[in-house]
Amino acid sequence: MPSTDVVELILRDHRRMEELFRTLRNVEADRAAALAEFADLLIAHASAEEDEVYPALRRYKNVEGEDVDHSVHEHHEANEALLALLEVEDTASDEWDDKLEELVTAVNHHADEEERTLLNDARENVADDRRRELGQKFQEARSRYLESGCGSVENVRKLVAAAADD
Repeated sequence: MPSTDVVELILRDHRRMEELFRTLRNVEADRAAALAEFADLLIAHASAEEDEVYPALRRYKNVEGEDVDHSVHEHHEANEALLALLEVEDTASDEWDDKLEELVTAVNHHADEEERTLLNDARENVADDRRRELGQKFQEARSRYLESGCGSVENVRKLVAAAADD
């Protein structure tokens, strides 16, 4: 049975995003389809983290609240980079390649940092059964977002606008 440990689930999504980046960089691939999957995954993943995982981690004294805040800020940056790519019409253009690299940089930076800080802290400080419980909640929230078509350009626009108002 696949793990429901929240740390493992988040890492699995990070690895899937890396695979999708390889597809998105491949001019022979169906870049539009890969981008649609990536957009849904990124938004569902980040939203589920913010709904279920980050508030729970914030309550642990050995988890830095500043790391949580920083991760939320990086989600906003990734959403802005995603929107910029979604708004490029021609997947074969130089502009598309440039916006893709900005997105790759934003997401990889965040995933790397999150893995070194929050996820390591969660592994060390959060009991196994609590991590499984959080994983279950993360998966449920993530599924709800995925079913709602959360990666649509309209929805990403709304998220970026809402973050700008904060």
